[in-house]
Amino acid sequence: MTTLVILTVVDIVLLVAGLAFYLYWVGSLLARIAGNLEECAVSVRAIVGHARLIGPGVEHINATGGVVAGALPLLYGMAEGIVTGVTPAAEPAAEPEPARPASGRRRSRLLDTVGFTPPR
Repeated sequence: MTTLVILTVVDIVLLVAGLAFYLYWVGSLLARIAGNLEECAVSVRAIVGHARLIGPGVEHINATGGVVAGALPLLYGMAEGIVTGVTPAAEPAAEPEPARPASGRRRSRLLDTVGFTPPR
């Protein structure tokens, strides 16, 4: 009976020690997470402060960007006109070259499968 009581007390002591170690480990992890979150909160407050300063100017920047975007087609047309007027035109060929596909001459492999070779 005494052995059973001693083993029970040892078992309970080991269980309490294991739980204490687990709680200490979880507490240290939570403390580290809390420190990281505090640093993040400071960074977020700094970002919000910077955004408050920049915010009013963003509407002006967007309006200016809209004006520039609206003028781009006109500017593009003017630039094309300038380039066309300055670039010398190539002399047309005396006899036009026949149209050819960009990939070259196509060859069908269908005839190769039946063993027929067309004359060249």
